[in-house]
Amino acid sequence: MSTKGKIYFVSDVHLGAPAMNNNHERELLFARWLDEISADVSELYLLGDIFDFWWEYKKVVPRGFTRILGRIANLTDRGIPVHFFTGNHDLWVFDYLPAETGVILHKNEFITTLNGKKFFMAHGDGLDETDKGYIRLKKIFTNRRLQWWFSRLHPNFALHVAHQWSKKSRTSKMGFEKEFKVKNEGMFRFATEFLQQEQIDYFIFGHRHQVANVDINENSRFILLGDWIRHFTYGVLDGQNFEIKKYDRLA
Repeated sequence: MSTKGKIYFVSDVHLGAPAMNNNHERELLFARWLDEISADVSELYLLGDIFDFWWEYKKVVPRGFTRILGRIANLTDRGIPVHFFTGNHDLWVFDYLPAETGVILHKNEFITTLNGKKFFMAHGDGLDETDKGYIRLKKIFTNRRLQWWFSRLHPNFALHVAHQWSKKSRTSKMGFEKEFKVKNEGMFRFATEFLQQEQIDYFIFGHRHQVANVDINENSRFILLGDWIRHFTYGVLDGQNFEIKKYDRLA
């Protein structure tokens, strides 16, 4: 990978979320951000829940998102690596999205070296060992037999069921969470324990819809990227410096 340009990280855009009433405006805003970073981006990491729901039938894909898909394809057509991590809302990405847009698909955690620093990246769902209910739910969602049966449902009915489920998810409960303490988070505990077996400079996650950039120890940092529902934040690695930035929606 070229060291020229900047490396960007973003998660939890939740495009098309039925619980939101400003989906069109948020999509336009995210498209504008993609346009702006296209001038200096050398690599882009989309760390999950970019879409609020995504399902691929063999002959059918969800309607909408053409602005975003086109911009992602423009980046990959230019040779810019775009990494797409499946989240808990868009984990049903199969072969269509990579084939059509050229993204590099990640369904699991990913460790890589960027500008001489070692990064551990994931959406973050399922890493909290104490969240037994969600871990069981994820096993159901990723069950091949159940996916086969779901694909036999008519798309209109299947997407209706999925959107009803989404309305009850975290995105419909924004603002009602108790005080956020990052070091009490399951993902923070996961990162701390992982350092016992391998040195990592940066752990970067989404999923929690919170913003954090804190030390784990003197050599490692823990990053939560926020979201594009309340925070409109993203990460950028410029040379050796990593920052969380807030997108100016009024610019």
